Amino acid sequence: MATPKKSADRDAPPERRIPMRDFSKSLPMSLLRAREAVMRQFRPSLRRHGLTEQQWRILRALSAVDAIEVTELARSACLLGPSLSRILRDLEARQLIERRAAKADLRRGVVSISQKGLRLIELVAPTSEFIYAAIAERYGAQKLAELQNMLASLESSLATLHVTEVAPSEDAR
Repeated sequence: MATPKKSADRDAPPERRIPMRDFSKSLPMSLLRAREAVMRQFRPSLRRHGLTEQQWRILRALSAVDAIEVTELARSACLLGPSLSRILRDLEARQLIERRAAKADLRRGVVSISQKGLRLIELVAPTSEFIYAAIAERYGAQKLAELQNMLASLESSLATLHVTEVAPSEDAR
């Protein structure tokens, strides 16, 4: 004879069985959590210098080149075009960057960091390097180098992966 279910069992929400890995094991979420842990270290310094994360990424990207086309800067700084346009307008108003039309095609914009922008980079750089050293000390310099190599490898291996969407099952419709 079956034993009757307890009241608490009947009132418990049904267990979900989703055919996916656990949310906490999701690669995008793991990467976002790690990014947040890292950026939490840098944000106070950026705020003290009146910079957002995106503005800093742009200035850092520009400090590595003489000049760059806007579309290439968007790719390099991992920003969407509309966001980049707004940020460039703000950085130009603060005289941290300089913009001009490309000689070969006047419809294309070219951006470079200004002397004032370079001075700001020089102001932020010591704190940034101190934070990197603290991260390397806490996590391990070798492990940090390996992580950066693994992330670069992951990025390059996925660069040509084109997954086509799988049609939903009949049950999901």
